[in-house]
Amino acid sequence: MIYRSKAPLRIGLAGGGTDVSPYSDLYGGAILNVTISLYARASIEPLSDGKIIFESADRKEQLSYDAVYPLPLDGKLDILKGVINRVQKDYGGLPSSGFRLTTYVDAPPGSGLGTSSTLVVAVLGAFAEWLKLPLGEYDMAHLAYSIEREDLQQAGGKQDQYAATFGGVNFMEFYGGDKVIVNPLRIKEVHLHELENNLVLFYTSTSRLSSTIISEQQKNVNDKKDDSIAAMHHLKEQAVMMKEALLRGSIDKIGEILNYGFEYKKQMAKGITNPQLDEIYEAARKAGASGGKISGAGGGGFMIFYCPKNTRFKVVDALNSFGGDVKRYTFTHHGIQTWSI
Repeated sequence: MIYRSKAPLRIGLAGGGTDVSPYSDLYGGAILNVTISLYARASIEPLSDGKIIFESADRKEQLSYDAVYPLPLDGKLDILKGVINRVQKDYGGLPSSGFRLTTYVDAPPGSGLGTSSTLVVAVLGAFAEWLKLPLGEYDMAHLAYSIEREDLQQAGGKQDQYAATFGGVNFMEFYGGDKVIVNPLRIKEVHLHELENNLVLFYTSTSRLSSTIISEQQKNVNDKKDDSIAAMHHLKEQAVMMKEALLRGSIDKIGEILNYGFEYKKQMAKGITNPQLDEIYEAARKAGASGGKISGAGGGGFMIFYCPKNTRFKVVDALNSFGGDVKRYTFTHHGIQTWSI
């Protein structure tokens, strides 16, 4: 048997950064995101030679270990090993006969679409399929968050794990004590089609280490830096504005709302933008985009732009001059999916 899973990556439309502790613990956070047809994929094939073999197909890395738990966290594919160690610790059932874990992510690491967290969810999903783990949606998302933030000590927020698990368009609320509420939004198909048509996803061909930016953001909250905290308050407000625009069908307001958030996002921490990204942003605006943002923590990776009417074609032409890649996608209605063959 082979046990498979796929979990969708996400575009964060509003509120990004307010899901990060300690801000969410102190003030409560809110984010609006939507999953797209780019995926993290995982397959598990049981073996009989006492080996655990990792094949990261997109990174072209392969590792082999004896099937002795816990696996060493040595800086090589630690995300995958972190999932295995936690599954064995909490549920047991992993065989000494070994298995092969093959993974693939449709976007590069550090690109701002939640690749790392989505990969954790996908790998968890494959193990849940194999071992019949009793994991509901909230359980799986929280476990993925715990593995990354507690076991692996990686800085970051909470939205990606929940987006990958639930899928669709969601307004998410974050509170102290790791409390998360996922509110699926019932948006008319015509409005989703228009948003999908008008929202351009552009890969800048750069990546960044999001943990550096997020760590500074956390420090600014701990140090009670008023400007940074006020910016996060505005981003939380932006998430509510975005929710209302989508539910009411005021789709062409979305560009303005994106621009509103981007201006405040830059005040949260250093490194969120840079001269190259600013030049791309201004070129897109000049070509007709009414607003946009850097996806994820910032510093590189993907950018998104809202292009009203039929301006997307001129915006795409302008973006192509920067040598990046406009990525085609569709919105997805499903989160993590698992199956076996």
